[in-house]
This record gives sequence, structure tokens and C-alpha cells, in this order.
Amino acid sequence: MHIKWAALAETAGVSLAVTLAVVTVFALGNLALTRREAAVEAGTGKGVPALAAAVACFTACAAVVAYGISLIAAK
Repeated sequence: MHIKWAALAETAGVSLAVTLAVVTVFALGNLALTRREAAVEAGTGKGVPALAAAVACFTACAAVVAYGISLIAAK
């Protein structure tokens, strides 16, 4: 059995980078929701831009998850 160490390291690196990116985008979505709630409670507005940012972040996370599932299911 021969292990391709470069391919293994590349896969591990890409997995780590994608994981960090998804976690960061999800955290930004949570931050946007928190800012929206604060704007609504303070009465400074409806927080529509923050809500739009949160929806974009969560949609991006869902897209990455769906893509990963499609890669697994295709094989």
C-alpha cells in the first residue's frame, strides 16, 4: 500500500480552510442577527440590512453543506 502524502496533506488543508470559513460565516450571521435584535429593541429601525446580511451568511453556509453532500452522494 502506497500513501500519497501530498494528496493527503492537500485534502487536510482544504478541509481545514473550508471548515474555518464556514464557521466564520456562520458566526457573522449570528452577529448580524444580534445586531438586528438590538436595532429593533432600541427602536432605531427594523434592522433590514442586518437581516439581509444574516440571510446571506446562512444561505452561504447551507450552500457549502449542500455541495459537500452532493460530492459525497455522487460517489
